[in-house]
Amino acid sequence: MPSFSFQRVAAAIALLSASLAPVAAQAQALDLSRYTLTSSFALPGTASESSAITWNWDTNTLFVVGDEGDTITEVARDGTVIGSMSLSGFDDTEGLTYIGNGEFVIAEERIQDVYKLSYQSGGNASRGSLQSVSLGGTVGNEGIEGISFDRASGQFVTVKEKNPQGVQVGGINFANGTHTMSNLFTPNLGVADLSDVQVLSGFTGASFADNLLIYSQESQRLLEVTRTGQVLSSFAFTTISGIAEGVTIAADGTIFITDESPFVYILTAPVPEPETYAMLLAGLAAVAGVARRRRRNA
Repeated sequence: MPSFSFQRVAAAIALLSASLAPVAAQAQALDLSRYTLTSSFALPGTASESSAITWNWDTNTLFVVGDEGDTITEVARDGTVIGSMSLSGFDDTEGLTYIGNGEFVIAEERIQDVYKLSYQSGGNASRGSLQSVSLGGTVGNEGIEGISFDRASGQFVTVKEKNPQGVQVGGINFANGTHTMSNLFTPNLGVADLSDVQVLSGFTGASFADNLLIYSQESQRLLEVTRTGQVLSSFAFTTISGIAEGVTIAADGTIFITDESPFVYILTAPVPEPETYAMLLAGLAAVAGVARRRRRNA
């Protein structure tokens, strides 16, 4: 029977520690380079020209809205249609985010207004009857393209498409019709436009909850960005879709991107998270401890 060598175990731990150094350095990033396109599904006609998608953490389902603002559609994560709610009075719905308790916020691009509604399958929501807040003046087809609710702070993050590009953060008080939105950073991300944003605060166990996912339709690229505007990682969509616009992420780290065809693309990261490596390292350390005690007893 081979001898239990503490020196060998210690050497193995040292080697593993060295190999994990790059992973540890990336612990503060989601790291989109780990992601691959694993599947996709077509959306129903109610989601025609799908422009925004959001994950409902209460039901673990997805909600999408088309840019004509006719319908909000709920689908399971495999694409099974669950239900829909019709909308009326909307013209250019480009942003959608879930805020909890069955409520959503929709953003109109050109007039840069946001609206809060309660989802009811089979129901109808009229724009004129909803609580709303104006986040800026009418700017044409280059206004608010995306909105995301930050569960950790209760604030919102929005992106403006172009001329100029904009990333803002702040509170929105629908009861009072007021907001505290202000510039988070001046975008210099190397992309032609900003078409959606998703905060990572809802990603369970993430040590990078402050980071953002920002999608660019014209550059066909998904970016992971800090709140100071530093690009940490990216995922090229150039060979997948040229008309993708919306992005969201579930608590398990699965990323969903929707396009106008309408389709949803699913990105997953099979590579273990840094926490998994940490557990492995801790296990080897425990083995080393056992080896040390046996050596002393001998």
